[in-house]
Amino acid sequence: METVIHFVNDSVEFYKWSLTIADKRVEEWPMMSSPLPTLGISVLYLLFLWVGPLYMQNREPFQLRKTLIVYNFSMVLLNFYICKELLLGSRAAGYSYLCQPVNYSNDVNEVRIASALWWYYISKGVEFLDTVFFIMRKKFNQVSFLHVYHHCTMFILWWIGIKWVPGGQSFFGTTINSGIHVLMYGYYGLAAFGPKIQKYLWWKKYLTIIQMIQFHVTIGHAAHSLYTGCPFPAWMQWALIGYAVTFIILFANFYYQTYRRQPRLKSAKSAVNGISNGTNKAPVVMENGTKQKKGKGKHD
Repeated sequence: METVIHFVNDSVEFYKWSLTIADKRVEEWPMMSSPLPTLGISVLYLLFLWVGPLYMQNREPFQLRKTLIVYNFSMVLLNFYICKELLLGSRAAGYSYLCQPVNYSNDVNEVRIASALWWYYISKGVEFLDTVFFIMRKKFNQVSFLHVYHHCTMFILWWIGIKWVPGGQSFFGTTINSGIHVLMYGYYGLAAFGPKIQKYLWWKKYLTIIQMIQFHVTIGHAAHSLYTGCPFPAWMQWALIGYAVTFIILFANFYYQTYRRQPRLKSAKSAVNGISNGTNKAPVVMENGTKQKKGKGKHD
């Protein structure tokens, strides 16, 4: 018991010390003064993973067609804004794509980049709705380990990123990822319109390929920074490399199971990316672009 108490006390002291090197610019920004709101929302998200399926167990699935269209295209706009702000802000600030330390000044371009990164962090919280929609539509099989791991960890880890390194090389991977999310949510927004549009969406698997390429690029970029001694926090680079490796493993498994392995049924051809809220093709009845086995689901 004494060991546990010492561990807790040491952890508290370490956190207090870490606050002395945190970015003072974001201290008063929404959600940034304490990790408790982020942790609390994440706990509620995990709780919903248990409560949601129980609530929907004996209920008809919701269709949510209009809701999905609005949600997905709203996420397209949000990610486009983030990507645009990072590109324009980093260019105006003269950022290097190979090595860029964090500038904690109140320069207008640096604050612009930090703000865009904060919005990226907020978007990770909004993306919890992906899971909510899956469960409300009774797409329980889409709530995979990859899906939950991605959503829960991104929100928490990006709070850490914004708190200590909202700038510098943080812009690189975020710019790429927000750009990919424009394509991804655009795809799922179109898919939500139904079968008339879905038949033209042949490029779904390439989204997964692009995401895997992104993780390899991220690892290479971080490794180059470490090798050249770039004055960007090394702990952040190592954490990024380790995190990207886990995604490569999980996404590679998802790609193999979905597109390479011969499935028992033809359902793999209509499989949905494990971290998004896409719309499957229905084996029996197609209504508003969602799969139904029996009857009709509830509408928006």
